[in-house]
Amino acid sequence: MQLQPLLKGKHVTLKPLSKAHFADLFLVASDPKVWEQHPRSDRYKEDVFAELFELGLKSEGAFVIVDNITDYIIGSTRFYDFDPVKNHVIIGYTFIATEYWGKGFNREAKHLLLNHAFQFVDTVLFEIGKANIRSQKAIGKIGAKLFNELVVDDSPHLIYKIERADFQKSII
Repeated sequence: MQLQPLLKGKHVTLKPLSKAHFADLFLVASDPKVWEQHPRSDRYKEDVFAELFELGLKSEGAFVIVDNITDYIIGSTRFYDFDPVKNHVIIGYTFIATEYWGKGFNREAKHLLLNHAFQFVDTVLFEIGKANIRSQKAIGKIGAKLFNELVVDDSPHLIYKIERADFQKSII
């Protein structure tokens, strides 16, 4: 499975994350409201965000989310823990600028990722902080179902999943 393809939709394009994206992505990440429900609510601080950014680069599965009209970077997401034996991949570490909340941009980004992933795996998982109600509701709207609960770095997380057979392929 290619973890960083260029994925283009009607409103957003997902481009592979590179070092050159740091300043523009930090403009989005520097808003504390973006992180208020995340397990690491201090990611709006540049040094804390820099750690997340470096992990994204190392993952080789991270993207920037770009608004197709303005060509501005409006967020980030990533594939990780691709497991061909278990036939799954995880989508997570997603954040998007607050002015884009509730307008379909995150949903379109998730559909682009799902359409790509289901060419290679039968199951896509989403790891979401237990306190992140906004993300839980958003992922439910695209058909993900609660699957498991675990603790990551001393923080409770919920695991949601979508099976290929349950996902309606969408053309965006």
